[in-house]
Formats: sequence, structure tokens, C-alpha cells
Amino acid sequence: MMVAALAAPALANPSGEIRLAYVDIQRALNECRNGKTVKSDFRGRIERLQSRLQGEQDEVERLKKELEDKGPLMQPDQRQNLEDEYTRKLHEFQDDYKNSSEDLKEKDNEMTGAIVRDLALVVQQIGQRSGYTMVMEKGSLLWATPGIDITDQVIRQYDAMNVKPGALAQEAMMGQGRFGEAAQPRSAGPPPSEGESEAPVSGGSTITK
Repeated sequence: MMVAALAAPALANPSGEIRLAYVDIQRALNECRNGKTVKSDFRGRIERLQSRLQGEQDEVERLKKELEDKGPLMQPDQRQNLEDEYTRKLHEFQDDYKNSSEDLKEKDNEMTGAIVRDLALVVQQIGQRSGYTMVMEKGSLLWATPGIDITDQVIRQYDAMNVKPGALAQEAMMGQGRFGEAAQPRSAGPPPSEGESEAPVSGGSTITK
């Protein structure tokens, strides 16, 4: 996660006081309504993919066993036909596995990134409204008092907006809606999943599964 995406300075505090806050963007991503919906949808798609691939794999294993058990007793042309069918089914399974897995990951990364960009805008809005000098991402901090954690506030405000993933970022890009041109977020990818290091959807991190 690029800290710059969340650490944009707020409007100047009239008193000159430095006010800092931080947000756990991974928790906000996992606990906000859109994040939970995307997570549930991802699990459903994973289950459907696994079921389809299992059927394809079972067919490949059946042909392999038939080739091993009956192949030696077959006429050469019959054996060749069975070998060709086995090879074709095997390649189809391998290609389907690779392409489907990549498509699934790409879609998950896309939706996760859209929510993170929305959350960055909500953080910016809260920072400006509350007069924070800077809002930092928890993952970049060595230590901070829990009293300046605004993650729950970010989740509540984002859920209250009741928008589709990416809608706020789209409004900002068009200079419309709640944020306008001044609130366009800086480039940000999704935060790392649990157990992953601090960087992909480059290849990107995703919602914690």
C-alpha cells in the first residue's frame, strides 16, 4: 500500500495544531459492506470453479485409467483414438485451470482496488472535515496510540454512502458528486492480504480470503 494514497494533507488547521490519525485500510476493506459482499462473491466463484475443474479432472483420470487398463487389448486405431481423447481432455483441463484462475484473480483485484480507492476518498473527506494534518496507514507505523485510529469511522461513513465499489472514485475523476475535482485520490492499489508481503494487485493484494 502506498502511504501517499491515504496520507494526503487535510485542510490547514486554523489553530496551527498538528493533528494526526491513522486507518487500518486492510480491516476497513474486509469489514465494510462492499468488502464483505465482494469477499462472499469471490468465495462463491471459487467454489463453482473448483466444482467444474474437479469434473474435468475426474474425466481426465477416467480416460487415463481406461488407457492403462484397456489400451494394451485395443486395436491400434482404437488405442490411438483413446490416446488422442485423453491428450485433448488433459490440455483442456490445464488451459481451463490456468485461464479461469487468472480471470478470477484479475476480477478480485479489480473489485478490491475499486473499494480501496473509495476508502482513500472517505479518509480524505474525514481528514478535511476533522482538521487532521495527516492520516496515515496503520501498516506504515511502528507504533501509535489506539485513540487516533479512525478505521471504524471510515467504515461507518463508507457504508452509510451505500454506493457500488468504485463509485466514489468515479465521481471524483469526473469532478462530480460528493468530492469534486479537489478530492481525486492519488494512485493506490489494494492492500496486502493476510500472510502476504506489503505489495501486490501489481499483482495486487486482495481481500483477505
